[in-house]
Amino acid sequence: MDRRSFVKTLPVLTGAAVALDQSIKQAAAQATTPKPGTFSSSPSSAKLPEYVGKLQHSDGSVTSADGQIQPGFKDRTSNSDPRAPYHMPLTNEEQDTLDGKQGPELAKVMKIVVAHGNAFGAARLVDLGGAPHCSLYTGTDYMEPMIKLFQECADAGLKTYAPYTVNPRCYDLYNVNNNATDMQLIYEGYRLQRDLDWVHAQLGAPDLNYRSCACYVDEVGNAPPPGTYVAWAESSAINYGNSALGLRTNRNAGGMELLCGLLGKAPLFGLMTDEGRMANWLVEVKTTKEPDLGVLGTAIGLKVVDGVPYITGLDQYVGTEVSNDNMHLLKKMGSATAASGAVGLYHIENLTPDAKQKGSKLLKQGYQTYVYDDAEQARVLSTFPKDWEDRPEDPTVFMLGCPHNTYQELLWWGTKVTEAIEKRGLKTAAIPTKMFCSNVVRDRLVKEHPVLVGKMTEANMRFTNMCSVSYAGMKGFAERTYAVTNSPKTRNYYPMCRYLTDDALIEVVCTGKIPGQA
Repeated sequence: MDRRSFVKTLPVLTGAAVALDQSIKQAAAQATTPKPGTFSSSPSSAKLPEYVGKLQHSDGSVTSADGQIQPGFKDRTSNSDPRAPYHMPLTNEEQDTLDGKQGPELAKVMKIVVAHGNAFGAARLVDLGGAPHCSLYTGTDYMEPMIKLFQECADAGLKTYAPYTVNPRCYDLYNVNNNATDMQLIYEGYRLQRDLDWVHAQLGAPDLNYRSCACYVDEVGNAPPPGTYVAWAESSAINYGNSALGLRTNRNAGGMELLCGLLGKAPLFGLMTDEGRMANWLVEVKTTKEPDLGVLGTAIGLKVVDGVPYITGLDQYVGTEVSNDNMHLLKKMGSATAASGAVGLYHIENLTPDAKQKGSKLLKQGYQTYVYDDAEQARVLSTFPKDWEDRPEDPTVFMLGCPHNTYQELLWWGTKVTEAIEKRGLKTAAIPTKMFCSNVVRDRLVKEHPVLVGKMTEANMRFTNMCSVSYAGMKGFAERTYAVTNSPKTRNYYPMCRYLTDDALIEVVCTGKIPGQA
């Protein structure tokens, strides 16, 4: 297999490295804060490349034949006029950095971050707290410009303002991808993985045992207090951090979060502002019993797209305090809203920090209402694919967890699956289970429940610290496997992975067959 064919099969990162590299070069050349009287508008007559099509601006707006701009999905809290440049104010210290007084490399970083803020009409730069979380995790050929950019920063001695966490690798040569086919794909497609990992090590990331998309779990430890400004780029971590933890971060493109981390500052706009955190949708949960949170999250994402939902009727099922006992429920629902739509923040009445503090005052004037009842749940669930051609007839693998599993989830699933196997008098499971989690979460379960882990091993349940979405996106995956999953995020990105309820999944693990009523 040639490398070009492999790369086409990879999951898409939040921001394409090559495109960002081009924008970085442009920003570095143009984004210095000009002196009064030097502002100039971009020429409207400039010819755009053919691939741009009708979407001519970064906010989705278009310019008509008479030169008038028709609005697109412009950021709701942006005050910038797309017809004229905007420049946020800088402090003297920030201006000194921009002018190169802390070195040319940090000056370039500042120029890019300022240009990013200007594009969204940011009020100013704010100091970041907690720690960064980085979504740059794929060592593919298209990442080469990004890797070179950050290697230049590392060579200059730059580091992030705090040790930072990183998304999991795309593969696991020890526990999963240790067959000849997978290893060929990996060595051809991820030839720059070593370079990327080395860059992270130099800039301030801890060792690979802490790699996780769920950086906020206790064992990984990246969970800043409510109200902290951070710059994250992993969609599910942003979603959980903004919502369940009460952090303040925008949905940054991959690479931008690390630039902000090196600077220790981020532009203030969007979901980092009080206005941007207001809800423009009221979601009323009116099911007769606890809803399937994976289906609910998918439905919300499809309905509100990039809006901010205020959800009522859910606290009776998930509780009124965010804790390790309901973390898995919130990340399951939230990651689905981010994967089926582009939700970076949700509020749950009587539960999430912003909602507990402000209640229904979070609803913006003119908000829309979406009622989620039994009929709506059944309708959304019916849209999930069930049958595919050219793949195994019965399930061949259970993909457990995306985002990464918590300790509590591993304990629950390990107990339920092994008990079900013992109750049926089986020696092992009918299909293997791949349990996606960071190594430090796995190590805790091994330490505290060694007997259970032994039973899980006998049941063909295997821990892996890689990214489940990357695993599902490997070339030939659908032809070689029939995956079932409890993850609405994985199902949204790769619909050929069939989403099932917990009870149905335990049945599949034991029998290798899909239950008739699933």
